[in-house]
Amino acid sequence: MSASPGPHDPHDPHAPSWYGVRCVFRHIPLGVYEERITLWTARSSDEAIERAEAEAAEYCEDLDGVEYAQLAQSFSLFGTPGDGAEVFSLMRESTLAPGQYVDRFFATGEERTG
Repeated sequence: MSASPGPHDPHDPHAPSWYGVRCVFRHIPLGVYEERITLWTARSSDEAIERAEAEAAEYCEDLDGVEYAQLAQSFSLFGTPGDGAEVFSLMRESTLAPGQYVDRFFATGEERTG
């Protein structure tokens, strides 16, 4: 009797894969938006997003004045996560120089880090 394939068996095309899902939230009392990336095992990007959005609803219920901004983006990981694993990637077309790009989309001066 053979064992059934594990959840990450590369030889089983129907086995779940790992996904990183980014969701955006608005913290009304703080006047900030938050981007959270969570990890999920799922059979598709849609399933991973569905699970992440269910968790997003719970996250909002647990915190006062937090609302889900209705944005979820998924990324299929390459294999099982470990040290240094890429858990999310988003590509955006732009003709901006690197410094301008970072200033425009990531280092606007409005971020809270740490």
